[in-house]
Amino acid sequence: MELYKSIIAYDGTEFHGFQRQAQGIRTVQSVVEDALGNVGWQGRSIMAAGRTDAGVHARGQVIAFELAWQHEAMRLTQALNANLPSDVAVRQTDVAPPGFHPRFSAQRRCYRYTLITSPVRDPLGERYAWRIWPEPNLEAMEAVAATLIGCRDFAAFGRAPIPDGHTVRQVFQAQWQQELKILVFEIEADAFLFHMVRRLVAGMIDVGVGRLSAHDLQALLDDPQLRWKGQVAAAQGLCLEAVSYDERE
Repeated sequence: MELYKSIIAYDGTEFHGFQRQAQGIRTVQSVVEDALGNVGWQGRSIMAAGRTDAGVHARGQVIAFELAWQHEAMRLTQALNANLPSDVAVRQTDVAPPGFHPRFSAQRRCYRYTLITSPVRDPLGERYAWRIWPEPNLEAMEAVAATLIGCRDFAAFGRAPIPDGHTVRQVFQAQWQQELKILVFEIEADAFLFHMVRRLVAGMIDVGVGRLSAHDLQALLDDPQLRWKGQVAAAQGLCLEAVSYDERE
């Protein structure tokens, strides 16, 4: 019996989130566990780096599981992909070191949020992006993004994934990039709160279009007793890009 670590990608459109739910509800975890069962897995539950919401995508979700597998890890990747639906794929599988946990061993997580700025629908692009109009001021959003870097209490923008968990997070990178009518926000932190990225994106958009001042948004960042009361950015624009570990893991 070995402990394996797999990096998986999925299109979250047709899933009710990552975490397994009641029987008959399609989640990423349920289809991955079904695929594992077809190759001899007898565990109760896989471990994961995080639980993405319904509609959220991933390129770099990390899972771990124990399995008695008699072949090399590459063959396990192939076997799992042969049993997975077209909207989920295992990108890589390796034997994990003893004690590895995809969530608790993680050092950093990176999310990307994609916006399309257009007054008309984009039937193809909107599967993986949130379309907004009017076009926000990129410089104003970049200025807010720069203030996110560092260690602070983000309680105003989300709740901890476990009851009574702390809401302090260390943000290592937060920046916007523009390519024609596409705006991309990338943020890397040690961990994230529930809906934290989507609320921050919505707040920065409000600043960018003038619905909210940068000062008002900063007040929310400075006072963990306050709460963001605006909208939450649409799920389909968010993608879990990567989870980073110690080089030995």
